Amino acid sequence: MSTHLKNVSLRDCRKFLTKVGCKITRTSGGHEHWTRADLFRPITIQTHIDPVPERIMRQIIVALDMDKDMFWKTLNG
Repeated sequence: MSTHLKNVSLRDCRKFLTKVGCKITRTSGGHEHWTRADLFRPITIQTHIDPVPERIMRQIIVALDMDKDMFWKTLNG
């Protein structure tokens, strides 16, 4: 199993966010805003960039208080 965050597809990113309990609250101008009750601010992803850049995936994982291994286990498990 890869622990790198490079080349995470937009589809997989959405799948992961759904699995961890996030929901799309709004879309605007090519961006999706995802939220969950315990988050201080929404997670925003650009829908016109696929795959999702590694730095954005890192920000998402940090916002959800996870690490790369937990990300891959959640996505693939």
